[in-house]
Amino acid sequence: MIIRLLEESDTIAYRGLRLEALQDSPDAFATTYEDEIKKSLEDYRDRLSRKDFCTFDDGQLVGVVSLIREQARKLRHRSSIVAMYVTPEGRRKRVGKNLMQSAIQYAKQIEGIEQIYLSVVTTNTAAIKLYHSLGFEIFGTEKRALKSSDSTYWDEYHMVLYL
Repeated sequence: MIIRLLEESDTIAYRGLRLEALQDSPDAFATTYEDEIKKSLEDYRDRLSRKDFCTFDDGQLVGVVSLIREQARKLRHRSSIVAMYVTPEGRRKRVGKNLMQSAIQYAKQIEGIEQIYLSVVTTNTAAIKLYHSLGFEIFGTEKRALKSSDSTYWDEYHMVLYL
């Protein structure tokens, strides 16, 4: 498997994986499937200006993670990991760890980046274990960070990796 940045030609595959993620793990994302399905391919194409790392296995997109650098002058030493998702098949092949390592290595090469942030639902023990193994530390818990349409709440850990 090769990890690379998403390209414009990956737009349809990316949209499909994103919709799968929102159906497979709805509690892990702030966006809902119902909202995301309404977005056009152009909306997805516009997202590809971020640094979205991806992995394909036998021609199928099996994992993606986005690295976003803060733009405000006083925050430019920070970047964030968002929209992490790996298919169930990819999870058995260490795709998540490889994607995260690629994003971290990329961030280390960006002049001025000193730390990487992410948020994870407190019940996602597999992701938390992965992030800890990569050196991320929990620095806070946000109670009731996400709320579903049926008024179910999820707490999130806020984590940081100091480079």
